[in-house]
Amino acid sequence: MKKFCLSIFIVGVLCQFTSILISGCAQIGMPSGGPKDTSAPMLVKASPQINQINFNSNKIVLTFDEFIDLQDVQSNLLVSPVPNQNPVISGGLKSITIKLKDTLLPNTTYSINFGNSIKDINEGNIYKNLCYLFSTGSSIDSLTCTGKVVLAESGKVDSTLLVLLYRNAVDSSVKTRKPNYIARVNGDGTFNFKNLPADEFNIYALKDNDGNKMYSSKKEIFAFNNDRIIVSNKTDSVLLFAYAETKETPIQTSSNDKKTAPTKLQYSSSLVNQKQDLLEPLILSFTSKLKSINTDSIILTDTNYHAISSTSINLDSTSKKIIISNAWSKETMLCLILFKNAFKDSMGLTLSKTDTIRFTTNSTADYGSLKLSFKNIDLSKYPLLQFMEGDVVRWKFKLESTEWFNKLILPGEYEVRLLYDENNNGQWDPGDYLRKLQPEKAITLPQRISVKADWDNERSFIL
Repeated sequence: MKKFCLSIFIVGVLCQFTSILISGCAQIGMPSGGPKDTSAPMLVKASPQINQINFNSNKIVLTFDEFIDLQDVQSNLLVSPVPNQNPVISGGLKSITIKLKDTLLPNTTYSINFGNSIKDINEGNIYKNLCYLFSTGSSIDSLTCTGKVVLAESGKVDSTLLVLLYRNAVDSSVKTRKPNYIARVNGDGTFNFKNLPADEFNIYALKDNDGNKMYSSKKEIFAFNNDRIIVSNKTDSVLLFAYAETKETPIQTSSNDKKTAPTKLQYSSSLVNQKQDLLEPLILSFTSKLKSINTDSIILTDTNYHAISSTSINLDSTSKKIIISNAWSKETMLCLILFKNAFKDSMGLTLSKTDTIRFTTNSTADYGSLKLSFKNIDLSKYPLLQFMEGDVVRWKFKLESTEWFNKLILPGEYEVRLLYDENNNGQWDPGDYLRKLQPEKAITLPQRISVKADWDNERSFIL
């Protein structure tokens, strides 16, 4: 056994003392067959001790009961009040050393939270949110501030957000300097500031994409409270609604691989098994942008090739989609004739020949009916039902009463949001911090809604 442990030590661990080598080896090379270690490391000593008052040191040593591994310390570490320079953190076999680089404020309670950065070296069990607390004054501050952050557009939560407290702040402070206190959002969207002094604060939430702890881009998810909060023995809980004023633009990737240039215009249709949805337009999607279209050469007909005059044909904003709209009748056979000169792209490519697309519209039996009823809904805020495909709104319907019914819903499992469209423009609108305008708020209804074909489906919700 000693020979086996010594081999592990030579390969994986460099140590100065044989006594440490032997005891450490027994833990690193756990014999097979024993129970799995599921316990996180335990803090056995802190020097100076946790909750030390009249603190005047610049070095802290934390000692644990087993070998530890420090990972992603800088992304996990939260120091409050926020220093100008973060402390230097280094790990030993069973210890962590903290060297303070900033001048400490007088009569101030400090906390150093390690998040999920401390793990045991064998199984990776995490010591969650170890917090070292001390005060440069004669007492430890004990006031709290709690609340929740909700994503305004969906009503969901994002546990990667930070909540920021600013003392003596003006409107621009969140953009120009670091906050005084920082807390993480939990998995349920809640947050909890501990060991605060009695004072007034501006409060914000932020998805800190660039790591500078400031609101530096309209693309960052952000939330603000219209009023300052007063931290006291009876601090009210705070509800923040987060939004991104400008959406992230997807990065377009390009390939350097040489491809054979196409010789004809290529497209696909939105038909599913050559059947057309009664509720949606027929869409032709092209692989390249169209320079021109000739609507006289795009003809929707019945099976006797009689043109249907009520058809509307439009090119969308991307110049890659043709939208063909019609008041579709159920169970109808139709033809879409695309003449060779109907389209031309920027390279001058056209269709290689005249194409005829034959299809049939759906029957009402292909759909299910859906009835939704709501209690405690505020109809004065122009509620809007949104049926989602991922983060994209597939369908939307205005709610004008506490009950809503539609007999033509495609079968499937749907995530449905209820948006309070307060300006009644048919879409979600973000907030504007400079104008102190809060975002419009949505609720994702609990559980997905299941719709079966040729079936009456009903759900009730209490908001």
